Amino acid sequence: MPKIVQVEVIPVAMPADKSWFESGLDETLVVRLTDENGVQGIGDCYASPAVTKPWFDMTSMHMWSRNLTSILMGADPMDRATLWDLMYEGTIFPGRRGAAIHAISAADIALTDLAARQMGVPVWRLLGGNRRPHCTPYATIFPGLARGSQTVRDLMKIIEKQFEQVVAGGYRVVKMEVLFYELCSDTELISLIQEGRRMLGSDISMAVDFGYRWRHWHDAKYVIDRIADQNIFFCEAPLQHDDLPGHANLARMSPVRIAGGEFAATRWECRDWIETAGVAVVQPGITRAGGFTEMMRIAEFADQKGVQVVPLAWHTGITAAAALHFQAATINTPAVEYFPTYLFDSPLREHLVSPEAEIVDGKVKLPEGPGLGVTLNEEIIKKYGQRS
Repeated sequence: MPKIVQVEVIPVAMPADKSWFESGLDETLVVRLTDENGVQGIGDCYASPAVTKPWFDMTSMHMWSRNLTSILMGADPMDRATLWDLMYEGTIFPGRRGAAIHAISAADIALTDLAARQMGVPVWRLLGGNRRPHCTPYATIFPGLARGSQTVRDLMKIIEKQFEQVVAGGYRVVKMEVLFYELCSDTELISLIQEGRRMLGSDISMAVDFGYRWRHWHDAKYVIDRIADQNIFFCEAPLQHDDLPGHANLARMSPVRIAGGEFAATRWECRDWIETAGVAVVQPGITRAGGFTEMMRIAEFADQKGVQVVPLAWHTGITAAAALHFQAATINTPAVEYFPTYLFDSPLREHLVSPEAEIVDGKVKLPEGPGLGVTLNEEIIKKYGQRS
């Protein structure tokens, strides 16, 4: 197959609402690969460009500390698994986890997009074919953190409006973010989740994200036991992220699926979440955990252990498109995050790529491609990107 002749690493930063983005900028790192025939593949990662771009630019020291660009240049995109291993082993000295894996994620997504475009097929076909007739997106319902004199009642009014918007927009699976923290007691939180269920009605599947509320699993269990009759899909982030023993105790006792691991990178961290923490749902992000190549490894291992995969996909349109292809190709991914552009001020989610998937009665048709099936907005890259 045609080899890679150009590696572009492009930080992109668009002005955004400071109430959502502390810096006032919505940022991502776009990686674009071009082959000998001019065919291109794109990827990005959910992490600050200031910490991910250097992995492509740094001076290579030795075989375990190489810049990623040197590994990608001249490579055959079809050798994706080999290239993933080369990138991981080539950064293992300063990397192994965190920003290095995020950078590798962007490169791997771009490699997969490019390889699929070279073959003229959707990414999901390159990943092994469709394992389901359609994709099932879920909408994250988040009113934001309380600002100024806002009360929990103010946030619940926003949540109710967002519920109405996404149900009207075709969603049939939602996740209610209850990041209320000191605004309510645990007993009050139970009532608020019950209220959320009443707002939605019984026909909509509902998950709950606690945003790492508790530091002891007994406290989490007290609430989860009392919302179990609300038909909750899963309970996300009840405890501190790295409290794997606490998750294990909670998972053994919980009447509702416990989900976690949204910050986990690589199959090795996800193995810990599955085998040590005992979660029923593991949630690594495609743009953070290692791209398509590593996520397919994670999904296969999770399936062997009877665990579902519901990936974090809160970022750009590239991330959203990647999530749909991943679900299409996996048997144990019941839903994927696909947050609607009309709920939040996220310029890169709305404008970086097109087209947007159409949601009808809770379903999205399998992406048709080729590749990811989305096109980079060159005007955004020209105006807000910093090329290297």
